[in-house]
Amino acid sequence: MEATIKRLIVERLQFQGLDETEITDETPLFDGGLGLDSVDALELVLAIEKEFGIKVENEQIDDQTLRSVAAIKEFVVAAQRSQQSASP
Repeated sequence: MEATIKRLIVERLQFQGLDETEITDETPLFDGGLGLDSVDALELVLAIEKEFGIKVENEQIDDQTLRSVAAIKEFVVAAQRSQQSASP
């Protein structure tokens, strides 16, 4: 899952010259890291929803949810579990 998240970051946010292998699971995605901004965050959330088949509500997103690849993975796994348990 981490490799997929890294691919989404590079492809969807159109990072020129950045390879997925250069992003660690703990690389900060915003301040002091890749330097993503709020528009990037929105694009990333849309990509995550589509790729992993989850629905992300605005109130679920904060500065910790998208702080790193590892944090995104934790969020996606929890969202998938929640949606599976909610399905009849």
